[in-house]
Amino acid sequence: MNVLIAKLGATGDVVRTTTLLHCFHDHITWLTEAKNATLLDGYPGDLRCLTWEDREAAGDRSYDLVINLEDTLEVGLFLATLDSAQTFGAYVNGEGRLSYTNDSSCWFDLSLISAYGKETADRLKFLNRRTYQDLLFCGLGFVFEGQSYYLPKPVETSVSGDVAISREAGPVWPMKNWAFYDLLEEKLKSEGLTVNILPKRPSLREHLHDVRMHRCLVGGDSLPMHFALGTGRRCVTLFNCTSPWEIYDYGLQTKIVSPLLEEFFYKRGLDPRATVSINIDEVFDATMRQLEASHRNGDHPARS
Repeated sequence: MNVLIAKLGATGDVVRTTTLLHCFHDHITWLTEAKNATLLDGYPGDLRCLTWEDREAAGDRSYDLVINLEDTLEVGLFLATLDSAQTFGAYVNGEGRLSYTNDSSCWFDLSLISAYGKETADRLKFLNRRTYQDLLFCGLGFVFEGQSYYLPKPVETSVSGDVAISREAGPVWPMKNWAFYDLLEEKLKSEGLTVNILPKRPSLREHLHDVRMHRCLVGGDSLPMHFALGTGRRCVTLFNCTSPWEIYDYGLQTKIVSPLLEEFFYKRGLDPRATVSINIDEVFDATMRQLEASHRNGDHPARS
C-alpha cells in the first residue's frame, strides 16, 4: 500500500500529525515544507520525505491513499495531478474550488475551508472536545489510543535546567504571548531553580534538545509544547486564543485556560487584555506542582 501525507506546516502541526505513522506500515511519502523535513529524519519505516520544492518526485508511483491536511488551492491542484485511488481531506472540486471529503468533515468542518463558513467553523471549533488526533484517526477508520509522536534524534546543545520558558509564539498568533514570563522567571529563580528562556536555534533538532533537557516547559500552544509532549517532558501550557481541547496531553500537561478564551478564540490580532488574563500565581503554582511530580518520578533529563 502506498500512502501520501501532505502536511506542510505549521511545524507543531507536522509534529502532531506524525501520530498517523502508527497507522500505515507500507510505503509512506510525506510532503512538507523544507524547514520541517528534518523532523522525519531517521524514521525506521518505509518513508520518504519530499519538500514542497521537490514535489514533482511524488509522481513516480500510484497511491492507494492521499491524505491532504492542507487547506490551500495550490496543494490541492498539485495533488490532483497524482495517480491515486482515494483521497482523504481537502481536494479541488469540479468547480475549481477547495472542498473536502465526507470522511474528513469532522476536522475540516472546523477549518478555514469549512462548508459552514469561518464564523460557524470557529464556533464549532470552540465547542469541540475531541483531540486533533482523535478527529483524524476516526475519519480514517482508526482509533486513537495515545499513540506517540515521532521525533528525530536531537542535536546536542549546552542548555539544560529545571524549567524552560517558551516566551514567544511567533507573529501569527500575538495573543499567545503571555505578558508575565519575565516575572515568572524571577519568581522561579527565587526558589533556587535553574530557569532558561529558550533561545532561537538554527535547527529544529537543536531546539528539540533544549526542550528535552529540562524537567518542565512553560509556554503557549506552540512547537516547544509539542516537543515536550513528544519527549516525555512535563509542561504547563497557557491557552489565550486557541483550543486546549484539541491537544492530547499524554499525562504530561497542565492546561491553563484564559477566562477570556471565548472572546479571543482564534483571533489573530492583538488585544493586550488577552495577554494578561491568566494570573501569574496560577502559572507559578502549576509549574511547581509539575516539578514536584517530576521529582517523584525521578525524571532526570540529562540521563534520558
